[in-house]
Amino acid sequence: MADSIDDQFREFVRTRSPALLRTAFLLTGDRHLAEDLVQDALAKTHRGRRRLADPGHFEAYTRTAMYHQQVSWWRRRRVAESLPGELADVAQPGSDHAHRTDLKLALHQALAQLTQRQRAVLVIRFFEDRSEAEAAQLLQCSVGTVKSQTSKALARLRQLAPELLATVMEEA
Repeated sequence: MADSIDDQFREFVRTRSPALLRTAFLLTGDRHLAEDLVQDALAKTHRGRRRLADPGHFEAYTRTAMYHQQVSWWRRRRVAESLPGELADVAQPGSDHAHRTDLKLALHQALAQLTQRQRAVLVIRFFEDRSEAEAAQLLQCSVGTVKSQTSKALARLRQLAPELLATVMEEA
């Protein structure tokens, strides 16, 4: 049975790591921190893999560990975030791929200017499509905190990147 669980865990890591890394990047705003976050969460899941009766629980356990670790990081240290500078605009007008890339860059740049808590709330609520109650449970805070942080984060995003809202309205 031990080999079976280990094989299932290896398969989980192989197939789900890219999705976990995307979520971690949205939470942290930094590729290296995201990799550290995923690695720490997978290590915790590996240690608890025998307690998880169904291998299908690996992902839920790992994601919860990621959220808790991120909350722990932002409570423990306050690191001032800075943008490395403006990126050159090399996109060709009228190109759909270029337009999507511009939107992704604008979104990442705007998310990087939010607080870690606000970023985490937006990622959990909208990227992970979780309810307010689920987000509060994952972040170990009240539902009211989730609501207020969501409101503040969305207002800040509207201020930082109004082009995102205009694009969403055009596509709707």
